This record gives sequence, structure tokens and C-alpha cells, in this order.
Amino acid sequence: MVVSPLTSFLAVDWGTTNRRVFRIDAGAVAETERDDRGAASVEDFPGEVAAIRGRFGDLPMLLAGMVGSTVGWRTVPYALAPAGIEDLAEKLLWIDDRTAIVPGVACRGDGRADVMRGEEVQLLGAVAAGMVPADAMLAQPGTHCKWATMTGGRIAGFTTAMTGELFALLRRHSLLAATLTTEVELGDAFRGGLAEGARRDLSASLFAIRAASVLGLRGDADAASFASGVLIGADVAARLADSPFDQVHILADPTLGGLYAAAVAAHGREPVVVDSHTAFAEGAIAIGVRVK
Repeated sequence: MVVSPLTSFLAVDWGTTNRRVFRIDAGAVAETERDDRGAASVEDFPGEVAAIRGRFGDLPMLLAGMVGSTVGWRTVPYALAPAGIEDLAEKLLWIDDRTAIVPGVACRGDGRADVMRGEEVQLLGAVAAGMVPADAMLAQPGTHCKWATMTGGRIAGFTTAMTGELFALLRRHSLLAATLTTEVELGDAFRGGLAEGARRDLSASLFAIRAASVLGLRGDADAASFASGVLIGADVAARLADSPFDQVHILADPTLGGLYAAAVAAHGREPVVVDSHTAFAEGAIAIGVRVK
């Protein structure tokens, strides 16, 4: 087994379509790189890992995300919620004595199951680094938006919403495709969409976008922003309906984080945007020091 703990190593946030590599030296990020070599586009994972080491250094590696799924290198069993950093470190799948895959987290309850891969490193990293409180609601906007409740610094439970994927499908394959051609902007149209989405009558609200275009009630230039607001507004309204937290910590880039922050604020809660890449790196560092 690799010499422990890990203080200098490579951490890879390996998603379905993209990945980001971090070189960690003495417990801090020394270098990072993003590319489009996501797990779904890779056939030779050993070759990719060797190439990463060739660019960043011949170091131990922690891999997280979809690389541990059925579309990745190896399928790694999930850690069950409630789960903390120690659970991830204990359940690492070692490919060899210097390369390990983080397990991901699953939860079950109330007749619903849910899973995450990669996001757990961000969530627990944000807590470990003091970026968010140990008891908090965290949101991770994206193709599949994660909403996690942290209790005592552990992932107590979470819900995944297909908000980003639904928007992409509407843009490409729906009745609204010809209307949703512009970029989403945080303005009056988006905020109007938030108010409509808060009604949580999603399918009717979406068709009303088509009707508004046909009747000339809303210009097509505003349609994408309005539709995005409807989807995000419905997502946020559902998650906050029974949340006791006054703050919502949003792990995202500034653009997408800003859209969700506006939605959270519209419900009278305080949004706090947290850099997701920093959170991932901190999570990887926290796992590394617990490797045995």
C-alpha cells in the first residue's frame, strides 16, 4: 500500500464529459488543469492515468467522480449516508498501490434512492476547510443539481434534481427548441421565470412559454432566461419548502451560482456562493491525510 498519509499527490475530479486534475504539494494545490477527457470518452483508463502522471509528476493518485461508475474504469461500491471523510477514506478502491478511486455516496429513505459520485468530495471538503458550517444545506448546481443536508460535518442525506439536463433537453429536442436559442441572463425575464417556477406547476409553466411566443406576449430573446428561471425556480422552491436553514451554501462557478443565489434570495433565504473547485481540492486533501 502507498505510504500514508498522502500530502503530495494528484487528485482528479473525473466527470462524465470533463475532468479537472489537481497537483497537491505539501497539502496545498500547486497546479490544476481542466480538459474534456470525461469518463464517457475514455477507453484506455490506464493510459490516461499514465499520461496525467507524465504531465503532472509520478505521484500517487486519488480519482473521484464517474471514473468509479459503470461508464468509468471500475465500478466502486458507494458509501452509505450518513457519510463523512473517514468513510470515503476507508472505502477507497485501490487499483494498484498508488492509485485509488473514491467510492461516492448513496442514500435511501422515504421510498426514494439517490446517488452521487464526485460531489461528495466537494461537500465534505467544504466542511473540512471551514468554508461552510458543519450543519448546513448545500446546493451543487449543474446537469444534475445536488441538494445535501450536512449534519455534524457528514452528508446526512441528499436529493438530486435533473434541472440542468431538463434545460438542455428543452433546448435541443422540445417544442420550445426554436425559442430557447439565446444565452441565459440574470435579469427581469429570469426573475419572472423564478416566480412562475415557484408555483411548481412545471409542465404547464413550460408550455406557457410557447403560448407567450405565439401570441407575442414575450420576445424570443427573453425565452431562454425565462425558461431557465422556471426550472431553477421550481427546483429551489421544492428544496426550500421544508428546509430549516436560513442560509443555503451554493458550490458552483460564479455564473451558475449567481442564478441559484437569485432563486434562493427570492425565497427569503441567504445564499452563500462557495468555489466548487477549491472545495474539491480540500476534500481530496482531507481524504489524503486519512489514507492508511
